[in-house]
Amino acid sequence: MTCAAPIRRRPASIRTMAGVSNRRVLLAEPRGYCAGVDRAVVAVERAIEHYDETVYVRHEIVHNKYVVDRLRSQGAVFVKEVDEVPEGSLVIFSAHGISPKVREMAAERNLRTIDATCPLVTKVHKEAVRFAKEDYDILLVGHEGHEEVEGTAGEAPDHTQIVNSPDDVASIEVRDPSKVVWLSQTTLSVDETMETVDRLRTRFPLLASPPSDDICYATQNRQVAVKKIAPDSDLVLVVGSANSSNSVRLMEVAKENGAKASHRIDAVEELQDEWFEGVETVGVTSGASVPEILVEQLLAELAERGYGEVQPVRTATEDLMFSLPRELRQEMRKQGEDDRRTRPSARAAEASCNDGIA
Repeated sequence: MTCAAPIRRRPASIRTMAGVSNRRVLLAEPRGYCAGVDRAVVAVERAIEHYDETVYVRHEIVHNKYVVDRLRSQGAVFVKEVDEVPEGSLVIFSAHGISPKVREMAAERNLRTIDATCPLVTKVHKEAVRFAKEDYDILLVGHEGHEEVEGTAGEAPDHTQIVNSPDDVASIEVRDPSKVVWLSQTTLSVDETMETVDRLRTRFPLLASPPSDDICYATQNRQVAVKKIAPDSDLVLVVGSANSSNSVRLMEVAKENGAKASHRIDAVEELQDEWFEGVETVGVTSGASVPEILVEQLLAELAERGYGEVQPVRTATEDLMFSLPRELRQEMRKQGEDDRRTRPSARAAEASCNDGIA
């Protein structure tokens, strides 16, 4: 979670040819870290602190270059697959989730594991298992090759088909049109997902839905906030990495909802001068795996460029916090340390959903 940024006033020296500059920033709130990302990142940090050994992480813990590089500098070793981890070592599974096959591979190597899968992703996994047991065909709306989709599909590979986009719907074939259900990747565009679901329902009128919305609350909140600032923005800047699905979606949502231009950047060094030609209002947001320090750096750079007045635009307040993974909590208790979350920037009230949520 992130604290609301203070309103920054533009330097008095900033002027335009017509007189005082009207340049401003519309700062979307909420933005940045979601509860699942915060939990996963802190899990790696705590593991490095509490285990007197190398901490391995399968895949990027979250999709953000800055976060991964920082954790690597603290000693975390990132690997593509568990067969790269020495037998008997400690490995952390990323926030995106894993398939049962990966768990089996880890067990074969006698690896000790910490599962940092976001509890909201775990919810979708459990839905896939349940519907497969009931012999449903599962239509998983998501991007093929994404770690989260691979993990969810891996729970019921014989029952699952991946639907990448609305255009894929026409080619879907099922065994029994009366036993079909849709699930989705948690980080998709809400609008595109529902367009796909609407087309699926046209083809399969008896299509069942998950018991609750699969798209993550944070993904939805960030998209709603971008929709709010986009119509008034000449340029929307989204801080986030290229492999972050929700960050890429934010850029697309901004364009679809009135922003004259929108770009995604990992860091301020990627800004291009030509983006700012004729721009008075810049919208700013960040993906759910982006630490607030990167937004602060962007705001400082924008102030240098004359966009010193920042107007926060809040559309929701987030107060959810997930507890650390069970395996890590148990280790911390053995060492006599309180296992509760301590991130000072998180203004959170604990909620109950399933294991993994405080």
